[in-house]
Amino acid sequence: MVADPLSATFAALADPTRRAILARLAAGERSVTELAEPFDMTMPAVTKHLKVLERAGLITRGKAKQWRPCKLKAQPLQEVAGWLEQYRKFWEQRLDRLDAYLQELQGLQTVQSEQQRAPETPVPLTVRGDTGSKKNTANKPASRKKL
Repeated sequence: MVADPLSATFAALADPTRRAILARLAAGERSVTELAEPFDMTMPAVTKHLKVLERAGLITRGKAKQWRPCKLKAQPLQEVAGWLEQYRKFWEQRLDRLDAYLQELQGLQTVQSEQQRAPETPVPLTVRGDTGSKKNTANKPASRKKL
């Protein structure tokens, strides 16, 4: 059963050894021997990894006399990037909404904290009938007379 190209690409990228091989091929063509150098594995094991990458369409293996150069193919990676792009847009929209909500909450919190810090201004008391022209001395204690 053949998987769809996107699934085959993800399956090939699932292994860290294959991702490391692709990273080396990003710098240019390499022989199988050159690709196998940094890995502590047998040549048949490296060849199996290369076959998985080839079946996924991520690399091509050529024949130049006895040298079999491997070359990176970018098309499957572009398809993965395109597929991921729709989800990037989705998450950006959600994060933008979350950011707006957090800013709204922060604004409310700022207003509340300013209200709590603001000193209360005393409200002047007036007595009924007081026009403000005379001082109301009815509730004040009598002052002492100087001798």
